[in-house]
Amino acid sequence: MEVRAYSWRNDSLLPAGRLGFFLSKDFSTEGFFNWGFLKRMEKIKVGLVTKEWPPQVYGGAGVHVVQLAQALQKMSEVSITVHCFGGKRENVLGYATPAEFSGANPALQAIATDLVIANALADSNIVHTHTWYANMAGHFASLLYGIPHIMSAHSLEPLRPWKAEQLGGGYQLSSWAEKTAIESAAAVIAVSDSMRNDVLDAYPNVDPLKVVTIRNGVDTDKFTPHFDHSILEKYGISGRYALFVGRITRQKGLAHLLRAWKQVPPDYGLVLAAGSPDETLIGEEVAVLIADLKRTRKNIWWLEEMLPHDELTALLTSADLFLCPSIYEPLGIVNLEAMGCATAVLASAVGGIPEVVKHGVTGELVSYTPDHQVFETDFQEAIIRLMEQPDLLAKYGAAGRARAQKEFDWDAVARATVKLYAQLCR
Repeated sequence: MEVRAYSWRNDSLLPAGRLGFFLSKDFSTEGFFNWGFLKRMEKIKVGLVTKEWPPQVYGGAGVHVVQLAQALQKMSEVSITVHCFGGKRENVLGYATPAEFSGANPALQAIATDLVIANALADSNIVHTHTWYANMAGHFASLLYGIPHIMSAHSLEPLRPWKAEQLGGGYQLSSWAEKTAIESAAAVIAVSDSMRNDVLDAYPNVDPLKVVTIRNGVDTDKFTPHFDHSILEKYGISGRYALFVGRITRQKGLAHLLRAWKQVPPDYGLVLAAGSPDETLIGEEVAVLIADLKRTRKNIWWLEEMLPHDELTALLTSADLFLCPSIYEPLGIVNLEAMGCATAVLASAVGGIPEVVKHGVTGELVSYTPDHQVFETDFQEAIIRLMEQPDLLAKYGAAGRARAQKEFDWDAVARATVKLYAQLCR
């Protein structure tokens, strides 16, 4: 796994006498760091803060946190305590939204919950937060207890203006929370090189030397080819099909895919594992487009509920082609999951996707353009061309699994993350 980082120093965020940390330009999992340093100190107590935690995982950031936590818990150098939104859970600390904020804007609810979590982080040596929902818990804890705050940037509010449709005025609050946290954090983990560039473009006051690229991983033991025809029978799926998996949000580009599919030959089926619309308008738009397709085709299947893992891997494995028409995607874990199941990927060339999907090797990429008609036409033509070449799809699928196994291993992600923790806690 290739991991890059850049040196940074910030004395003000650390207790007196601790002068921050230095990272080499080559922040590989071997690198220059002397692991004997960690052996001479007690375990680093890490407070890992997240909005999403099972059973309430609905996006790539949630998948990332769960799998990162599992990988970190194998590391003898750290002690991980997970703090999550959504009330009590087993084996982690869960926090409900304070009752006084039960009817408040979702952004205000998040800040209120962050305050409660920050109060519980006093025993941590370092706090690591994920997404703007959790960032302020880390920021408050850093100010209160003099501990370093690392935030993982899975997406950026300035690049998701459609979130205003979901949050209303809360979008201004979420944008403030993210900006404050990202500019004050001891380090920022970007999930791709593209995401690192986005951080620096969106927040020019952030010191580029503190922004670290550590890409997402995938568990290729869990996401592995899994043939189970009974799952296809359960949902009435038959024949060759392409598959989309994701939330119903403008970011994922599902409406573009549905419009593009109108010109795809009816011999090819489309399975949509899509639910949890961000807001009413996009939910209604997608429902209308799906209904329109179903009027003339019998091989459109819409699965609105989150699928159990075994069912998801069965659908991924049996699909001829996985489709990712995102208009914004910092990395795209879902593409890694498809690759783990040896399924070829067709995706838009946005954000960190080209760092995952190797064009002409593990799948193909389509350039995104704000001219939606052009993008939809190009995506539709690529679907048809690829579905006509099953041998090429099989070749892409095999290469995708090999790439996922070699370059996106979670143990390597955990080692790089612990190395960053250690540098901050010296």
